[in-house]
Amino acid sequence: HPQDNNIIAIGMEDSTIQIYNVRVDEVKTKLKGHQKKITGLAFSQSLNILVSSGADAQICVWSMDSWENRRARNVQPPAGRPAPLVGETRVQFHNDQKQLLVVHESQLAIYDTKLECLRLWSPRETLPAPISSALYSCDGLLVYAGFYDGAVGVFDAESLRLRCRIAPSAYLSSPVANGAVYPMAIAAHPSEPNQIALGMSDGAVHVVEPSDAELKWGALPPQEIGTLPSIPSNPAMNSQSSDGPSR
Repeated sequence: HPQDNNIIAIGMEDSTIQIYNVRVDEVKTKLKGHQKKITGLAFSQSLNILVSSGADAQICVWSMDSWENRRARNVQPPAGRPAPLVGETRVQFHNDQKQLLVVHESQLAIYDTKLECLRLWSPRETLPAPISSALYSCDGLLVYAGFYDGAVGVFDAESLRLRCRIAPSAYLSSPVANGAVYPMAIAAHPSEPNQIALGMSDGAVHVVEPSDAELKWGALPPQEIGTLPSIPSNPAMNSQSSDGPSR
């Protein structure tokens, strides 16, 4: 809870959200509105709301004062995909606390607080695999997305325009079968907007950033990085595994 350190929201397997008071060790209330397990929670202090998402591909907005359900909406399916969607859905507020990044395997989408879809990008062409994870950069200018084939996409946060595709060979030290290893989680560096950590399905963690020559993602052509296995002199990218020296 952004205003009370003793209050936390817990998304449950049974599709409820528990509002829990740590200090007195009790559940203040249970929020019911989803049909499947909760997979995402995000507070907005400026709007005084909690947004939840679930494996039912539904988004709910809750008042932080009364905990009532203000509105709910199913995630809009991309063109050519039947409704309703199902599958784990995650949410993250932009730094402005007014726009919401919605992540589903079928799409990246930007919603406003009325749950209107402002922009939507779905996998295609150079990034055809389903999305495994995504989040905003620390400055809110980029969206990083991982894909089940191991690729990573770097998008402009305002337009969801693809700026750069990072091939798995750019950050994996040895070739792997397509989709055998992929980013299950992405963390944005808190002060370096062009640096991310990739938590992989094989248990490894890779810290990835542009090369010194490029400075930021998509600054130099070509937009695809890592067509060959990366080596220390690779000019396209600096990458390190979690067991390498810190930098």
